[in-house]
Amino acid sequence: MPFSSPFPDLVIPKCNLLEYLFPQGQTPSDTPIWIDAKDTNHHLTPRALLQWSKRLALGLDRLGSKPGEVVMIYTPNHIFVPVAYLGVVGSKRIFSGANPAYTVSEMGHQVSNTQAQVILVHPSLAKTAVTAARKAGLPDGRVFLFSDVPNASVEGLRDWREFLPSPEEADAYEFPHLTEKEATTTTATVNYSSGTTGLPKGVEVSHHNLVANLDQTIYMRYLKKPWDASTRPREVWLGFLPLYHAYGQLYTIAMAQKLQIPVYIMKQFQYEEFLRTIQTYKVTHLQVAPPIMVMMSKRPETAKYDLSSVTDILCGAAPLSKELQNEISKKLDCEILQGWGMTEVTCGAIHVPGGTIDDSGSVGQLDPNCECMLLDDDGNEVAPGAPGELYVRGPNVCIGYWRNPHATKESLSPDGWLKTGDVAVVRDGWFWIVDRKKELIKVNALQVAPAELEAVLLEFDPIADAAAVGITLDGQEWPRAYVHLKDEFKGKTTEEHIHAHMKEKVAKHKQLVGGIVFVDEVPKLQSGKIMRKVVKEWAKKDAESMNGEKPKARL
Repeated sequence: MPFSSPFPDLVIPKCNLLEYLFPQGQTPSDTPIWIDAKDTNHHLTPRALLQWSKRLALGLDRLGSKPGEVVMIYTPNHIFVPVAYLGVVGSKRIFSGANPAYTVSEMGHQVSNTQAQVILVHPSLAKTAVTAARKAGLPDGRVFLFSDVPNASVEGLRDWREFLPSPEEADAYEFPHLTEKEATTTTATVNYSSGTTGLPKGVEVSHHNLVANLDQTIYMRYLKKPWDASTRPREVWLGFLPLYHAYGQLYTIAMAQKLQIPVYIMKQFQYEEFLRTIQTYKVTHLQVAPPIMVMMSKRPETAKYDLSSVTDILCGAAPLSKELQNEISKKLDCEILQGWGMTEVTCGAIHVPGGTIDDSGSVGQLDPNCECMLLDDDGNEVAPGAPGELYVRGPNVCIGYWRNPHATKESLSPDGWLKTGDVAVVRDGWFWIVDRKKELIKVNALQVAPAELEAVLLEFDPIADAAAVGITLDGQEWPRAYVHLKDEFKGKTTEEHIHAHMKEKVAKHKQLVGGIVFVDEVPKLQSGKIMRKVVKEWAKKDAESMNGEKPKARL
């Protein structure tokens, strides 16, 4: 029997996300919600954000952009990213964010795959965007500069503000109404994930998926607290999570508006700046991934700042050890709770209810309206207390993979069960993630597919064969490669040559920080598939012999 959430089902509206966030008949407030962490005079209120979003929607109409088309952003965080997100999604277009660390080839893949018709790019990334757009066949005139201030032309590009109508025209604009059926079938975002295997794939998330996951997450946040969302004490958030990613979008953009919580947005993450911002603005709640917790534990800078305002930390995106959770909780005297999610469930599906005292390392209980199964390799339900692959079903489970019916069929059953690739155990309705069936490497909570690294390695002529794997060093996972060189290059091609090739081809989080090892042969089955278990064992032994310490950076 599938496990059901122990909590009552929520009645979840089926509507345009914008209608949910800005209900008709309610006047948007003039309180600053999205605030530049470096300059608090630079901010957006809900009223200003809504007007800018309407201007963008109407401006895209006038450019000839149609509903159902993808608009991409390629930018670091800033206070106008929520404008792009809500203006694109609310007008029945599809929002897709690209990692600002992407190279030309990575950016080109996303432009081609999404078939984006408009790209909004930060001036600092203009050259990469223009090159990638041309390679992907996007006609000239579809890439615009996009930051939080007006921009002079770079690479021949116009500023996005130039195609916007006047504020007065925007005030008369209404975001399109969605019927209940349209809300569940209209794609709102395509965020990129490696799924369970292979190259990054676009995850199609509907308006209803987003609204459902917001309702579910808000319910779980305050469940065991002595207050609810409407009676809670003051909250202040820090928006450092990347806004091209589902985690940042759900909290910094959508939930901040729904709950009217001010969020200080960091344009780039620097650890000491992160600590200083918490101290200066008395931040109360943090949404983080495990690497931040490692920094808070190990970095000496932590002790230099007053973090006493922090009352609650939610940690997600990758497993967090209970030892580290408990250490930071004691150090900061705050509540630290975990959750489990993935891009394919919009953001999260299992949370420890807010107000729970938990020191067990559990990721929590199933959100309302969710159910799950734990299955063995043969598709049978496992015995009570035994580990099994987690399958999830609920209103927050994505529509499927964008323009990839094969991947959708592999991961999503006709009756809505999502195969997650994570291995869990359940006891009394509480879940612990104990392993990962999927091959992904998690670097600072970002997914890296071994297949992608292997494909890039094989583009380098001296390499005859390669296998990539994650290696855990100093408490964090990093990509490591086992490389078989062609005979004529043995003794001539060095690790530095390979690092230089990778630096040119892939983003920083995909670099082989875990090291490169030359081998005589990459272990393979007769079918030609890499024997992942063997390579993982190699990495495990190597980590032990290296005493868990990272090789010196060669980047």
